Amino acid sequence: MFKLNGKFITFEGPEGSGKTSVIKGIKQYFDDNKIDYITTREPGGIRIAEDIRDIILNRDNVEMDARAEALLFAAARGQHLAEKVIPALQEGKIVICDRFIDSSLAYQGHARGLGIDEVYAINKFAIGDVMPDLTIFIDVPPKVGLKRVFDNIRKVDRLDLEDITFHEKVYEGYQLLAERFQNRFKIIDGTNSKEQVIQDTIDVIKSVL
Repeated sequence: MFKLNGKFITFEGPEGSGKTSVIKGIKQYFDDNKIDYITTREPGGIRIAEDIRDIILNRDNVEMDARAEALLFAAARGQHLAEKVIPALQEGKIVICDRFIDSSLAYQGHARGLGIDEVYAINKFAIGDVMPDLTIFIDVPPKVGLKRVFDNIRKVDRLDLEDITFHEKVYEGYQLLAERFQNRFKIIDGTNSKEQVIQDTIDVIKSVL
């Protein structure tokens, strides 16, 4: 087993939770304190995974089967981990990743009805024993998050277009995961001001570092 000297911190949340803005704030904090880090995202972060991302999130691919969707996410994750995340951790860097395995467990495992354990097994094959040291969950109710998305915070993708019932199931899935993985899940109230959310997140990260 390779030795990972860095820290792996992932960010999770429903659509429109504000993860991107919070990560920008964390980057500024790390820069100011001369902390060695990289940021990345899933699906994506490297060329192959970005190509898979384009397929998964393309609004034209409405016929995509739930199992195919889960497998594509896992494939992108495995390549991303091997090519970018693990090398950075081996170098002792902090890796900040926008989404990781918990997104698949909440979206495909719970909301799509494939089963959290079943989707976990698919992803364990893809990533082995590499799991986050810390997972920050930005807690925002689905209706609030979707309103942010459709108020043009960012480009609307295929998953955004699912009905509210789907997004409520995603949110429910995250609550189950927070209970199941209490040792690494930390919940941040995403309905507060952006500045407060960033500060709350920094406080949690400092406790880990």
